[in-house]
Parts: sequence; structure tokens; C-alpha cells
Amino acid sequence: MVTTQEAVMGEFVRLEVEAGVGTLRLDRPKMNALDAQMQREIIEAAVEADRRDDVAAVVLYGGERVFAAGADVKEMQTMTYQEMVLHGHLLQDFTRAVAAIGKPTVAAITGFALGGGCEVALAADVRIAADSAKLGQPEIGLGIIPGAGGTQRLARLVGPARAKDLIFTGRFVDAAEALEIGLVDRVVPAADVHTAAVEWATQFVGGPALALRAAKSAIDRGLEVDLQSGLEIERLEFTGLFATDDRTAGMTSFVEDGPGRATFTGR
Repeated sequence: MVTTQEAVMGEFVRLEVEAGVGTLRLDRPKMNALDAQMQREIIEAAVEADRRDDVAAVVLYGGERVFAAGADVKEMQTMTYQEMVLHGHLLQDFTRAVAAIGKPTVAAITGFALGGGCEVALAADVRIAADSAKLGQPEIGLGIIPGAGGTQRLARLVGPARAKDLIFTGRFVDAAEALEIGLVDRVVPAADVHTAAVEWATQFVGGPALALRAAKSAIDRGLEVDLQSGLEIERLEFTGLFATDDRTAGMTSFVEDGPGRATFTGR
């Protein structure tokens, strides 16, 4: 794992890598409005984070002031139906790319995470929010609905009734309510959000990368199917790990030295 910082740059999105943790940084002042260019750059950064062996886990971060205030409404205002038929695929592709990162991911949420910004956070495995953060899917006020995964991921996360309440009303929820309903997993002071997210991600550095990837795949794919199909997914992921060096190292270390002492290579 690298210990010095490296960065892969786009104009508005960059992947910063330091000590095995990748930070996918959104940086389009003032509110990180997610226009088409930014969506494409998120895809590129997510694919790069998934590909790189020196990235064990990924933090999604919009900076100290805001996570992301949503899609760029000015860009969409004049789009025709025909144009949105094409653009609608990109809207889902950029959150699909985040969700497809085969490593632990955590959204570090400061300020607003609204609309598309909330949908980016929903695509992460875990969400850590500032005590001053506000989240929501306010698209109904524009005469539309969430289009980057919000109707699907939000309902799976907080349940259909709560998802309908948030999407029907378009209301914002503060950090305390978000924690109560399971929309976020932890609330910390605003100054500590990025640090807390990096600390969570750091625990996976030097871990069994293929087992982590298999666990994430089994859980995410299993949620899409019935129980028996999910169990079959789990069985295949489980048995496949017996072909890995990390499984051999983990079990040998356990037998010879006790739990928690294995050294993994990610292979």
C-alpha cells in the first residue's frame, strides 16, 4: 500500500489516494451541483478507485461546506424528452459506478446532500454525517422524481413508507432524524466528518480484499433476489474464496497463531 498521497484529477472530481484510502473528492463550487461533466468524472474516478490495488476503501467527500446539493437544474431546465431519454442513462450510471466499487465505501456528509447528492450518498456502503447536515430528495418540487437511484436505494435503506414520505413531500431531514430512520449510520461534529470517515476506511487497509469484495457482492446482489437465490449467491462467493491466497493465510494463521494475526496480500 502507498503511504504518500497521489491524485487522479478531473476538473470537478478527483481521486486522492493516501495510505491505502482513496478519497473521491467532489469539488465544483459553490454547491457541487452535479452536471453531466461531473457525473462522467465521478464514473471515471469510481472505476479508477475500483481498479487500483493501492486503494483498500473509498471515502466520498464534498468538502467542509457541502456534500452535493443535487443535479444541475439549469442544465436540465431546457432539455427535451428526447434529450432526457439519453441523459437519463448517465444519471443512473454515475451512481451505479459508485455502488459498483468492490471495496468498502463511506460517504462523509457535510452541509447539504440533496437530490443527486443524496443519491450519491445512498450508493455508498456507510454514511457518516455532520451534526449540521441536511439530507433529502426534493425533486417533487421540480415536478419530477429522483432519477439517479433515489426511489430504489432509499426505499431499500429506510423502508418504503419512510421513502415515500421523503420523496412525496420533498422535505429535508436533519442529521438526528436521518440517524433515527437509518438514512445515516453515524453523526459527528462537522469538523470531524472527514477524519471519522477516513478512520472507518483505514481499518480495511491490509485486509483480505477479495473477501471484502465477495462480502459486498453477496449482500448487494442478494438484496435484489429472493432468499433462496441469495443463499446460492452466498455459496458461490464463499466457495470461490477457497481459491485465494488470503483464505490460506487467514486459516493457517488462525490455526497456528490464533485469531486476528493474519497477514493478507489481497490475492
